[in-house]
Amino acid sequence: MPQVIAALDTLTPAPPAGAAAPAAPAAPARGIRSTGSEFAPLLRVVKSQGLLERRTGWYAVGISVNLLALAAVAAGLALFGHSWWSLLLAVPFAVLSARAGFFAHDAGHHQISADKRRDRLLQLLHANLLLGMSQEWWNDKHNRHHANPNHEEKDPDVAPDVLVFSRHQAEGRTGFRRWLTRHQAWLFFPLTTLEGLALKVYGFQALFAEDGPRRAPRERLTEGGLLLAHVAGYLTLLLSTMPLGRAVVFALIHQMLLGLHLGLAFAPNHKGMEVPDPHGEPWGHLRRQVLTSRNIRGGAFTDWFLGGLNYQVEHHLFPSMPRPHLKLAQPMVRDHCRALGIRYTETGFVDSYRQALGHLHDVGEPLRTAPTAR
Repeated sequence: MPQVIAALDTLTPAPPAGAAAPAAPAAPARGIRSTGSEFAPLLRVVKSQGLLERRTGWYAVGISVNLLALAAVAAGLALFGHSWWSLLLAVPFAVLSARAGFFAHDAGHHQISADKRRDRLLQLLHANLLLGMSQEWWNDKHNRHHANPNHEEKDPDVAPDVLVFSRHQAEGRTGFRRWLTRHQAWLFFPLTTLEGLALKVYGFQALFAEDGPRRAPRERLTEGGLLLAHVAGYLTLLLSTMPLGRAVVFALIHQMLLGLHLGLAFAPNHKGMEVPDPHGEPWGHLRRQVLTSRNIRGGAFTDWFLGGLNYQVEHHLFPSMPRPHLKLAQPMVRDHCRALGIRYTETGFVDSYRQALGHLHDVGEPLRTAPTAR
């Protein structure tokens, strides 16, 4: 429009995946002020457990495994590119590309290293070079989202575009955009197949946008050079291992599956959750992040497949927390929210998409029932 090596983790395992979420009182009405003191006790407990300390070794193993697997796919294309069976390699290539995106995301939050320059280099490698996505564009957009999730005036992720996320955003839509909004729930996943290509387009656009993230000329040159290197390397890999027609088909399958995978990781995190009142009293950090986020229950595979973003509440409360620690922080966060009477939302994998798509369907309802504008 997101790990296998988690088995190497030596920390205490998370609660059983099938455990039901504890009942919690309903969230307070919109606009109730929440002071920083609600978050401070939780932060102290999390720090005392060492959950904000870096897991450099965990990331080193994960990144190395992923890079080696990407190299194996490239070798497979070199060996079998003459056959149509090589198209099957687009599936692991998409999954591994999404893993690169998750590592770029973590590096952008400084989860990997205490050295910000090292995190920047890791993000440039995974975002710009491996995915063709601008590091600075993503950081600017994503940091604004984290600061004000689901805020219709401040969160770029809920700004009206191809999709809209509230009924008042749908008002006045005409023509093709009106049709999209009427059917956006059904079109959501087909549209996410374009996300891999869209990330590349947005990255190049941001390089030349006057109102985009501010960069020094050297940084702009580095970003642009790596984006061009991605395109050149991608085309060289495909065109040197298979005929043009097969290369086009492979690229389409790879990019569509990559976009779908990223959509599966990002779609259920906030769609249909609480929306802050832009004109009401502001929420504190705890309520702002918890009430607007949704977790997805699951085991090791869910954690790996969704890149840890299934612990969306914990990630938003502690953006710099290393990914393998999110599951360990979850019981503390859940208990703290229950004690304060703050609704903590956690649901199953399939139900999370039902809720998110149900919200998109509800947003388009007035356009489906109102007479078509002439």
